[in-house]
Amino acid sequence: MDIGIAMFVTGTSIDAAVLAKYCEDIGFESLWLPEHPVIPAGDKTKWPGSIDGIMPDEYYNVVDPFVALARASAVTTTLKLATGICLVPERNPLTLAKEIASLDYFSQGRFLFGIGTGWLREETELFGVAFADRIKYTRESVLAMKELWTQDEAEFHGEFIDFPPVISLPKPSQKPHPPVLIGGMAKNVFSRVVEWGDGWMPNRVTPDDVVAGRNTLTRLCEEYGRDPNSISISVYGQPPDAELLKRFESAGADRVMVRLETAPELQALQSLDNMANKVLS
Repeated sequence: MDIGIAMFVTGTSIDAAVLAKYCEDIGFESLWLPEHPVIPAGDKTKWPGSIDGIMPDEYYNVVDPFVALARASAVTTTLKLATGICLVPERNPLTLAKEIASLDYFSQGRFLFGIGTGWLREETELFGVAFADRIKYTRESVLAMKELWTQDEAEFHGEFIDFPPVISLPKPSQKPHPPVLIGGMAKNVFSRVVEWGDGWMPNRVTPDDVVAGRNTLTRLCEEYGRDPNSISISVYGQPPDAELLKRFESAGADRVMVRLETAPELQALQSLDNMANKVLS
């Protein structure tokens, strides 16, 4: 099982290039960076990650993941470069497809496209997408980007995404395209993964949840006529607990991303060393 690192890289944390190089040097498989392009000021939906609902400071200060991953790609050769997660409803698929293709091209096929639809209503709707429509918008965006990545002349005509024949080059290095890993634990996430994804990326789950998820994915693949082995499971945001990671592996996870707290360079590198001693030895 592969083990990656997930971190909020911010304007005051370790440089993404330094972080990525060190992750590769000590043996981690991948680096996962999240995004929040902008956080509305004032009253808003409470953060679901705590009892008091107060959003951590790093949400306001997180850097753009594609800029940071491009920086990381220049100083690494094997490390997988991933979004964890990209908020697709806050992106235009024509420009997002170009960014991803360019990053995958420059990194020689090392990009992993972890996606989500977001939980912060006020942020989503700043980008012109109704919160209730964010999943449908994401589905159409992914399908449209697959056309852009794989066709010489691509076009798409949907409810939310609509464009005539266009040429989008360069194509990604990975064929047919970088893997699309869909985050979430919602009831319908498994059907989305089977229909238009390449992997499931749950957060805040137990090994038993992964067993149940794998069984559901296998059943849906059989109904859909798809090979269950074509779908990966990447468990997001776990503590550096070697025994827990072994349980996730036994449960059917292909990858676990260990959570690294946002910190300046020296502190972050020391934490990485401690994590590596716990989970890579």
